[in-house]
Amino acid sequence: MIVVASTNGSVGIQEAVRVLREGGTAVAAVEAGIRLVEANPDDHTVGYGGYPNILGEVELDASIMNGRTLETGAVGAVKGYAHPISIARAVMERLPHVMLVGDGAARFATEMGFTQQDLLTEEARHIWAARLKQDMPAETFANLAQEITLADWVRLATDPERAKGTVNFIAQDMHGDIACGVSTSGWAWKYPGRLGDTPIIGAGNYADNRYGAAACTGMGEMAIRAATAHSIVIYMKMGMSLAEACTEAMVDLRALNGRFISVMHLIALDKDGSPAGFSSIRNKTYIYQTADMAEPVEAVRTFVPIAARWG
Repeated sequence: MIVVASTNGSVGIQEAVRVLREGGTAVAAVEAGIRLVEANPDDHTVGYGGYPNILGEVELDASIMNGRTLETGAVGAVKGYAHPISIARAVMERLPHVMLVGDGAARFATEMGFTQQDLLTEEARHIWAARLKQDMPAETFANLAQEITLADWVRLATDPERAKGTVNFIAQDMHGDIACGVSTSGWAWKYPGRLGDTPIIGAGNYADNRYGAAACTGMGEMAIRAATAHSIVIYMKMGMSLAEACTEAMVDLRALNGRFISVMHLIALDKDGSPAGFSSIRNKTYIYQTADMAEPVEAVRTFVPIAARWG
């Protein structure tokens, strides 16, 4: 039994391991770990306290996948609910669909009894307002909701350091079943309704008991274009080792043309329970913990460079 996570999953990994130790499923462990990250106001990339869109609204995305059944659930652009990973799991288990977005996702969350709350913390609001006011006339900022050229302002306010950030969890339970999940508040100051790779199964995450699982954080648009998480699993299906599969998926990203090519971080697990982490930035880390470990281990991700092109 093992849990693998992005480093910001440190607040939730021991809870995920506890679920596994008590005989819980990989799906339950992934959800439990991610919920604690979503509740952490100090993490501005996920859940409560996440950075808002250009209008100052926090929109959350999440997805979860069961590697035993290949069932999935995802939600996108959800407002007013702090735990999109739980809503995504409910989509997977209660609906004939795999994804809900916007008002439909919020309606479903209400029907399922999830609690509404204001997701924008004072700290996140201050950072958002300060960034926009750097370039935006005071009158425009005051009337932002009526501004009809949001696309221009989104491009101006784009910050490569805040255009990425997600929490990834992968777990394998006592039965050998694998699950993965991701949750994010997305690209800071994004255009309303923007979805990255997090809710897109095959881009942001993918799990298949037969081969393994993978999850991504970084520039979500890149992972969508390259189907990065699914590629890793497929490369393992083709006979590559875990390290070879992750390397090949990272190299695939070099073929992407155009602007807004930035960073990518991966975590992955093979069917035998071996973990891996890869990144296009040196010295980035990930964490993992087996059921036999008292504490998680922080390990350095393997570096595979990608030429960044921004703006």
